[in-house]
Amino acid sequence: MRPLRNLRWYVGGLLFLSTVINYIDRQTLSVLAPYLKGEYHWTNTDFAWVLISFRVAYSVGQTLAGRVVDRLGTRRGLSLAVLWYSLAAMATSMASGLRSFAAFRFALGLGEAGNWPGATKAVSEWFPRKESGWAVALFDSGSSIGGALAPWIVLTTYHAFGSWRPAFVLTGTLGLLWLALFRWLYRRPEDHPRLSAEERAYILSDRDATAGVAGDDRRLPYSTLLRLPQTWGYVISKTFTDPVWFFITDWFAIYLVSKGYRLEESLAGFWVPFLAADLGNFFGGGVSSALIQRGWSVGAARKAIAVFGTAGMLLLIPTVWTTSFATLVGCFAVSTFAYAAYSTVILNLPADLFPSGSVASVSGLGGTGAGIGTIAAIYLTGWVSDRWSFEPILIGASVVPFVALAAMLLLVRNTRATERGDVHKI
Repeated sequence: MRPLRNLRWYVGGLLFLSTVINYIDRQTLSVLAPYLKGEYHWTNTDFAWVLISFRVAYSVGQTLAGRVVDRLGTRRGLSLAVLWYSLAAMATSMASGLRSFAAFRFALGLGEAGNWPGATKAVSEWFPRKESGWAVALFDSGSSIGGALAPWIVLTTYHAFGSWRPAFVLTGTLGLLWLALFRWLYRRPEDHPRLSAEERAYILSDRDATAGVAGDDRRLPYSTLLRLPQTWGYVISKTFTDPVWFFITDWFAIYLVSKGYRLEESLAGFWVPFLAADLGNFFGGGVSSALIQRGWSVGAARKAIAVFGTAGMLLLIPTVWTTSFATLVGCFAVSTFAYAAYSTVILNLPADLFPSGSVASVSGLGGTGAGIGTIAAIYLTGWVSDRWSFEPILIGASVVPFVALAAMLLLVRNTRATERGDVHKI
């Protein structure tokens, strides 16, 4: 077969599309939430329980999926995850009340849990460390693109059919189309028939230089991983940043309605924070990669972005007092830009620190930590907003990332257990 030039970026594009579809599927419920709350007479606390059912499965599923992907390999593991969550998304069209919505969202969360461990492992297989920031930015940017596209897709379908049920069928079908393309294209670089000898040598030589041992596929046991400070630095960083993003993806439509804006009228501003997050992904990944190429250590480059991202999320606080829609959207945009920049460098940490055979497992542990933090945040958001308002939640969301920053600065470093070469020393 004729080699495909720059095949690794085709792989990066596939991972980007997977994340776009993943977020369209999960955002379908959030976009429809104001209508569903009216039809089923849900309070914010009721809606929070539907969200929590997803997050419980998603948080447990991250650790399980990470280990499954490490055992089955990226191709089979990610294929299984996408097939599962696509079918679960389509089945949500049969929901008839709070309990059935919760059950279908639980099933969706189990499947969607595999996307980030699988994509992170694929990046570690296909991209040299000096490009991994860009590659992670590319696939993680799919979350903001999916979040931005979902309102148009879902609301157009809702108004075209006069029902919310077809929206779940349509969005679920997208994953099945992606799966066929992924199965056709994806292989490990060592085995891919369309990868040129030059590009294969480029990818594998970098792996040899950074891993210390050619093809370092060690699968470290959890007993070892959980004793390492860098594992906990990664887990805590995820736990105290992801809830900020999931507040926006899960509650932004309801928040805008609570501020007196009609959803259709505010649609033009709805996508702005998601677009800003997309730009933030590339800023965080691109700037950290550029700093590494200029001679910075991997750790210093990643941590510089972490400081910037934490400071930027403080811009959620002014939204408490503003009455201007443009100012409100602008503050959310700056905050999501900063969050996404920080999130991108966090997602790079498993590949920066651990052997290839343990990358998905560590990524899954971080996802579980983030899931636990998000579950607590979702419950508090529903409870507090029903009794007072969203304002205390926004102030809290601006402050908790400082815990993540402290963990990253103090705990994330290389030790003899995960040393990957002096040139990339954390």
